[in-house]
Amino acid sequence: MLENQILFSIIIPTYNRPQPLTNCLQSIINLNYPRNCFEVIVVDDGSKISLETVVKTFQNQLNLTFISQANAGPASARNTGAKQAQGKFLAFIDDDCTPANNWLQVLESYLIVNPDDLIGGCTVNALSENIFATASQTLLDYVYANYNANPEKSIFFASNNIAISKKVFLEIGGFNILFSIASEDREFCDRLLSHNYKMRYAQEAIVYHAHYLTLTTFYRQHFNYGRGAFLFHKTYSQRHPQQKSIQPWSFYFKLLTYPLKQKYSQPAVLLCFLILLSQIATTLGMVTEKLLSQNIFNSQQINNV
Repeated sequence: MLENQILFSIIIPTYNRPQPLTNCLQSIINLNYPRNCFEVIVVDDGSKISLETVVKTFQNQLNLTFISQANAGPASARNTGAKQAQGKFLAFIDDDCTPANNWLQVLESYLIVNPDDLIGGCTVNALSENIFATASQTLLDYVYANYNANPEKSIFFASNNIAISKKVFLEIGGFNILFSIASEDREFCDRLLSHNYKMRYAQEAIVYHAHYLTLTTFYRQHFNYGRGAFLFHKTYSQRHPQQKSIQPWSFYFKLLTYPLKQKYSQPAVLLCFLILLSQIATTLGMVTEKLLSQNIFNSQQINNV
């Protein structure tokens, strides 16, 4: 690392969450990393409440830039932040996440050796007492265990804990803003791999995710995942016409029983039920997005007559 060089640009998309954003920025102040070697870019994605006062609280303690944009989704917000970044590497984190003190140190250790790779860290549930947050984390744990079993040949990372060089990020076009609801991280990872770049899992690069969920918001979250998944499968089939994007039935059976083999603070049977509910919601979201796409297509056909 060169003296007085901004190595990392930490990019935080945010929307209507002043207290989580406050917690996130406070945790960044506590990073064990030279302040003059990183900057923080907060992109307000059209919040209905002012977040500028939150950011001002930290501007004397961090090299901090605040950008506002019309609501367009987190993919667009991350791209906006990346365009303004001065760092060699972009580190993406969400506003409801707080990084461990050595987060940037770990990311740097991987990127200095493999500067063109996408590095993904480990996300830990910070609300273990919340059954719905635990179920959501269980799903992510299962996906990571399957997709990133070989850390040096990983194929998927959630966008709340990743780092990549700005050069590579811009070269492949950043996040696809058509994925304004969900699955922008799945599409981004797949596109990165299709450009022959590699992904590595840095399990020591930890962020703590504090996403409080209720039954309603848990269902809505996975319904939206389904809508994003439909778009992803459509894009995937166009990019890889000879490959299947849908996992075999065994993948989903093992998913439904995964909590029975793990140690969580919540009842395993209840977690299994919530995972089943999440898959029902995801399926309904996919069907809904398919119907919406067909309606848009039919309307366009009528207008062209």
